[in-house]
Amino acid sequence: MALFKNLFKDNEEELVGTEDEFYNLTEADAMAEADKSGNKMILLEPRAYSESQQIADHLKNRNSVVVNLKRVTSDQAKRIIDFLSGCIYSIGGTMQKIGVGIYLCTPKNVNVQGKITDEVEKNKPEVEEEW
Repeated sequence: MALFKNLFKDNEEELVGTEDEFYNLTEADAMAEADKSGNKMILLEPRAYSESQQIADHLKNRNSVVVNLKRVTSDQAKRIIDFLSGCIYSIGGTMQKIGVGIYLCTPKNVNVQGKITDEVEKNKPEVEEEW
C-alpha cells in the first residue's frame, strides 16, 4: 500500500509545481513564452486585399487570427476569404464565421470547440420533409 501512496504523492507534487509556475509568471514572461510557442490571438481589420498576406503570415506562425471584414468592400472581402481559405486548407487549419463579416481563422495547433449560429439560421422556420 505504501508503494501506491508514494506513486501518487510524487505525481501530485509534480502537478502542483507546474501549476504554481504557470500562475507565478509575470505578464512579460507570459508574453515572451507566447511569442516562442505561437499562442497568440491576433485581431485584424484589413482595409484592402493586399493586407491578406499579413493574415496568412500570422497563420503560418501558428497564431489564431480574428478577421473583421467590415472595412472593405464586399468584392474585396470575398477575395480575402478566398485567399484565406486556400491558406488555411494548406496548413490544415479551420475557419469559422463568428459574426457578420467576422471570421476566426485558426492553424492546426488550435482546437476550437462549439459553434456560433447565425441570426438568419436561428429565425428560419423548420421545414418538415415529406417522403
